[in-house]
Amino acid sequence: MIRVVVVDDHAMVRTGLAALLEASDDVTVVGQAADGREAMAVAVATLPDVVLMDLSMPVMDGAEATREVLAAVPGAKVVVLTSFSDRRRVSEALEAGAVGYQLKDCEPADLLAAVRAAAAGHVPLDPRVARVLLPEPGTRAADGLSPREQEVLRLVADGLANKQIGRALGITERTVKAHLGRVFRQIGVLDRTSAALWARDNLDA
Repeated sequence: MIRVVVVDDHAMVRTGLAALLEASDDVTVVGQAADGREAMAVAVATLPDVVLMDLSMPVMDGAEATREVLAAVPGAKVVVLTSFSDRRRVSEALEAGAVGYQLKDCEPADLLAAVRAAAAGHVPLDPRVARVLLPEPGTRAADGLSPREQEVLRLVADGLANKQIGRALGITERTVKAHLGRVFRQIGVLDRTSAALWARDNLDA
């Protein structure tokens, strides 16, 4: 069974999501939370496989809550479920360590598929969100990378492993993986070797 915690500040939304997930044979809802701080406490108490995380919440927003939850429960996978699809919010969530990003108007079957994909170690992104992350026409792919993403990419090109990159930059290995997922999508590669070769050709020294 995939153990899920549902985090949303609207009780009706939490109840509906919990009912949807519980109707599946391979998913069980082990906890619910109304804000980011409560999410961290519930995650520590229940040790979920997947956390469905809203972004806009009182007390502690979803991006910060994602960082806190992953620091406390490293084995959890966070899938953001929100109404926001702008580049800034998507990037903030992925940089915080979320492995997936779904929009609230998605089909129930797509949400269940995202939960299963996250639990299996994949990166479930709503196609509309994936398009937001593509470079804008007329820009270089490198222009769409944040300074931190460029730092991570340069260290990949230098041959460092994720754990070494994390130590060098003072971030967690999970955060490094999140940065690399975003970098790979941005520059259009599928593996570290291709990313390293791309960095040598496209990043300024």
